[in-house]
Amino acid sequence: MADRLGTYRRKRDASRTPEPVPGEGPLPRGDGDTFVVQEHHARRLHWDFRLEREGVLVSWALPKGLPDDPRTNHLAVHTEDHPLEYASFAGEIPKGEYGGGRVTIWDRGTYETAKWTDREVKVVLHGSRVSGRYVLFPTHGKNWMIHRMDPPVDPEAVPMPERVDPVRPERRERLPRRAGAYGFEFAWGGRRLVVYSDRGTTRAQDGDGRSTKAPSGLGEALSAHRVVLDGELAGVDGGETYMVFDLLYLDGRPLLDEPYRRRRELLDGLELAGPRWQTAPCFDNGEAVRAAARAQGLPGVVAKRLDAPYRQGRADWRLIPVPEP
Repeated sequence: MADRLGTYRRKRDASRTPEPVPGEGPLPRGDGDTFVVQEHHARRLHWDFRLEREGVLVSWALPKGLPDDPRTNHLAVHTEDHPLEYASFAGEIPKGEYGGGRVTIWDRGTYETAKWTDREVKVVLHGSRVSGRYVLFPTHGKNWMIHRMDPPVDPEAVPMPERVDPVRPERRERLPRRAGAYGFEFAWGGRRLVVYSDRGTTRAQDGDGRSTKAPSGLGEALSAHRVVLDGELAGVDGGETYMVFDLLYLDGRPLLDEPYRRRRELLDGLELAGPRWQTAPCFDNGEAVRAAARAQGLPGVVAKRLDAPYRQGRADWRLIPVPEP
């Protein structure tokens, strides 16, 4: 009988990786109903989907995770069988080793087999984050597709917008009189950048709507989220940092009509803090922000109404420059 784990063992050195690397011998017998989805921050972020069958975990790598809508199929690259012990593995595979990077368990549960052939695998998943009927089918070589057979996980979800026209700041000489109705941010003096991130895959546009490069690593940090961010690329601490100051779409929900106060709450919930990106701070004291901006050599303050929606393409924010010394 062929060694189901031979390819797996040849790709790994048990003395250099924390992954389970069982020796040769009879395969263990489990219940035959375990599935696991592991978030794998390797050279490229992806999700590993594994189904227990005949003593191993039959495995596929999903660049965009499991689809949550039957109208969209996702690529599933068939990989080598993994040992059953891998269903509980989470840890850091050392850089330079096969699959080097961080592995976490995204979901785990049981499944039922509806059909299993070389041309079609139909299963019913019972997990804490994903459940329902799915089918996998090969398309070319190791490339398969995975399709959700049940209705959408979120029937009210809407697609991510293809383009957002950024709100423009309008220059004013004075801070607003009704200061309590506004939030105040630093004007960074950088380049406007709108970022679209769909489960780790990112694209970006500049303030004029032209395609440009998204900050490296940001999509991976956002992981399975689907978001549209608005911000500036600014010089901070000796390097270029993406200062994110607005959230326009989150996981199937457009936020353009939500008030700025709510958009900021949801943005803060993403906890964006990376080597070259972070959530820009917001304050309720415009005078203090302007004084701090002057001390730091920043060009000014941006005032935004807390109850205002995101009015695309309009001059709806107030830019108050720092007074000349």
